[in-house]
Amino acid sequence: MVRRAVCDDREVNEIPRGTLQQQTFYELVGGEETFRRLVHLFYQGVAEDPELRAMYPEEDLGPAEERLRLFLMQYWGGPRTYSDERGHPRLRMRHAPFKVDKAAHDAWLRHMRAAVDALELDPAHEQQLWDYLVYAAASMVNTPG
Repeated sequence: MVRRAVCDDREVNEIPRGTLQQQTFYELVGGEETFRRLVHLFYQGVAEDPELRAMYPEEDLGPAEERLRLFLMQYWGGPRTYSDERGHPRLRMRHAPFKVDKAAHDAWLRHMRAAVDALELDPAHEQQLWDYLVYAAASMVNTPG
């Protein structure tokens, strides 16, 4: 039911509260498939990078890939699976055991840039995603140099 309101002696249609649905960034960029591709492409680069690969103690990068994918999906408005399975992200704490310096920061962003570029997102969405990734990478640095 659309209510009518009078505003400056004119009748205007009002949209009832709660009827507008906004899409999340997650939905706007293609949902799980987009984040699956992003993270998979990123980890393909990590697998070939000796400096970054050394930061992943697991033989198989699959579990790390899944954790990052679930985190990014949740962060951008997708399912809350990451928190349901792992609790609060606590990203700095989880990365504290690893030496994350400027070189690791730059390598991480280099591989992430290639992955983001491969997605061919709408330019505004690409910029929004990239701005976050740059911020996130900078916040993980825990070692000078």
